[in-house]
Amino acid sequence: MPLIAIANSVSSDILTNPFDILVVGSGAAGLYAALCLPQEYRVGLITKDTLKTGASDWAQGGIAAAIAPDDSPKFHLEDTLKAGVQLCDTKAVQFLVDQASSAINSLVQMGVAFDRQGTHLAMTLEAAHSHPRVLHAADTTGRAIVDTLTEKVLERPNIEIVSQAVALQLWIEHEECLGISVLYQEQIYWIRSGAVILATGGGGQVYAQTTNPSVSTGDGVALGWRGGAILRDIEFFQFHPTALTKPGAPRFLISEAVRGEGAHLIDRQGRRFAFDYHPNGELAPRDVVSRAIFSHLQKTATDPAHDPVYLDLRPIEPERIRRRFPNIIRVCQEWGIDLFCEPIPVAPAAHYWMGGVKVDLTNQTSIKGLYAIGETASTGVHGANRLASNSLLECLVFASQLSQLRVISPQNSDLPGIYPIEHQGHWTAEMDVIGSIRHDLPSLVWKSAGICREAAVLTSALEQVKLWRSQLEKLKISHYVLGLSPGQAVIFDSPLAPIQLKSCAETLNLLDIAYLILKSALFRQESRGGHYRIDYPQSSPEWIVHTLICGEQWWTGQVD
Repeated sequence: MPLIAIANSVSSDILTNPFDILVVGSGAAGLYAALCLPQEYRVGLITKDTLKTGASDWAQGGIAAAIAPDDSPKFHLEDTLKAGVQLCDTKAVQFLVDQASSAINSLVQMGVAFDRQGTHLAMTLEAAHSHPRVLHAADTTGRAIVDTLTEKVLERPNIEIVSQAVALQLWIEHEECLGISVLYQEQIYWIRSGAVILATGGGGQVYAQTTNPSVSTGDGVALGWRGGAILRDIEFFQFHPTALTKPGAPRFLISEAVRGEGAHLIDRQGRRFAFDYHPNGELAPRDVVSRAIFSHLQKTATDPAHDPVYLDLRPIEPERIRRRFPNIIRVCQEWGIDLFCEPIPVAPAAHYWMGGVKVDLTNQTSIKGLYAIGETASTGVHGANRLASNSLLECLVFASQLSQLRVISPQNSDLPGIYPIEHQGHWTAEMDVIGSIRHDLPSLVWKSAGICREAAVLTSALEQVKLWRSQLEKLKISHYVLGLSPGQAVIFDSPLAPIQLKSCAETLNLLDIAYLILKSALFRQESRGGHYRIDYPQSSPEWIVHTLICGEQWWTGQVD
């Protein structure tokens, strides 16, 4: 039973003074953003766990860049537009591919050790790319990039890292973002800043089967939506076709690069079934391969919901496997799989969210002072289906734009007064409700808004999510996530309270993004890219438009 006291003044630690800029999230996008910001600014890097726990650190395949002599940004543009199925914004994609070379140069100069062939950077082919253009560092490219960026961030005296801190609310006044509220070390602070940059990653934890880490609970998108920012294309979620599927094992991603190097996708009888569904077989776009696996299991498996297909690496020369995929070898060995002698059991899992908070080329959202980058943002680059290995590139290219950001530094006098309230929380029973919802929600969303969707199932799931949201919003604990006003600085006298509040905040965020995904999936009455409707199986010319959301309003917008 946490007892709550409202502070008349907060302790004199790093959060009691305003920041020039706050970056919420510490994946590749957040780290690189912090490094790109002008060094005269005091930057706060807020991360709800420790550094290097986000999805960027898990990225295996690599980073795409058309820098080989026989490649060009033109080809990269064409491949990206094709994968996005007419929903990419051409101007954003052009910017991405034109800036790819400078982004790679920046990483190399920082010390990222990409694989090489002689003196040249090594390139591999991934699905839907017309040329080998994916740079890699074995099969832990994301980790190599994040490790280097983390090292550089730690060297910067103007960047203060606030770990184990949970962003709860945006501070919005007169349609301008003035800061955030943060749960940190048994207190809730309101932090004033000249700008807030949301870089919290994706929301894969809303699905029962996901390659995303536990921190991927859609925090930035939920914060942006509740703050009044415009969202875009929330229904488009990419399901990676090949996640390790073995009882008790995490849904460890088996990189698409494995198929690019020559691995075969086979069923229980050893047959390469993917060619039944697309002429490129296992090298078709991810959404096609994921649906091929889903459809094939529906036809052939005893238990389609749990039976896997298999990824056979034996066609690849063993020494090449050892050189390119040491981490995949290690993880498979941990779960008793010798990939040199047997195929890996795999099945699709939620992997990457194409939609997010709508931004322009400078990362500006629809709210003054609020920016978004990385998977949290919708830049227009990915359209309805992300081209493989474009996401790390997007993080870097768009974060580099923040070098141009200029803000007015807030002063201590800008902080509001403290408004005292009295409340005694009884949260033990409430945590049972939160825990039950958190347990049941991912299965519901996986079954209703997963690889294949239809109106009746989506509608039923939406009603259940609305009921759960209503239940949670009525809990006393939720007031501290949703209902505080700027200046209500809270001190908790129970060490259990922050743990409970974090769980509540993440569950509220997951419910919000589930609501947004389900409603958006119902709204778009066609199939395109990562969004497939059984009851509307074809793409429609009338739906070559973006889905836009603000509050409870859904509408369509022109594709640029």
